[in-house]
Amino acid sequence: MTKARLELKEKINKDAPIEESDIARLPYLQAIVKETMRLHPPAPLLVPHKAECDVDICGFTVPRHAQVLVNAWAISRDPEMWINPTMFFPDRFSGSTIDFKGRDFEFIPFGAGRRICPGLPLAFRMVHLMLASLLHSFGWELEDGVKPKDIDMEEKFGLTLQKAKPLYAIPIEA
Repeated sequence: MTKARLELKEKINKDAPIEESDIARLPYLQAIVKETMRLHPPAPLLVPHKAECDVDICGFTVPRHAQVLVNAWAISRDPEMWINPTMFFPDRFSGSTIDFKGRDFEFIPFGAGRRICPGLPLAFRMVHLMLASLLHSFGWELEDGVKPKDIDMEEKFGLTLQKAKPLYAIPIEA
């Protein structure tokens, strides 16, 4: 959070509201959003697909009409694709061209192809803008002296992912 707030302080006037056009000048903030989407995709299982014909994938035959579920959560935590896959490390996206728009199959929190999430353009704009606005406007502290290392990051699986235990953060004057 310190690094993101420093980036905001350096590139955005303190009294100016965050504009959508500002996001392109905030690469570390963009990396934070990517890393968050990698570790906590909105939906752990993507929309089911159906095989139109028999197909061979990596030595496995997927029969015609089989329903295929893609586990985006597991893909984004694959140790063959990611170094320290369970660690929150936004710097892994620094200088990287990987994005979550469906072109990089190791990182598909919104799906890919014809079945990509129709809410992706809205999420892409709003998540960056909201996070930047919250970090730019306020400082934040955890309730009751909780330390960042003690935050419970367990998730409840369902149609979408949710934190098992809510996180309470208190805004303080920046």
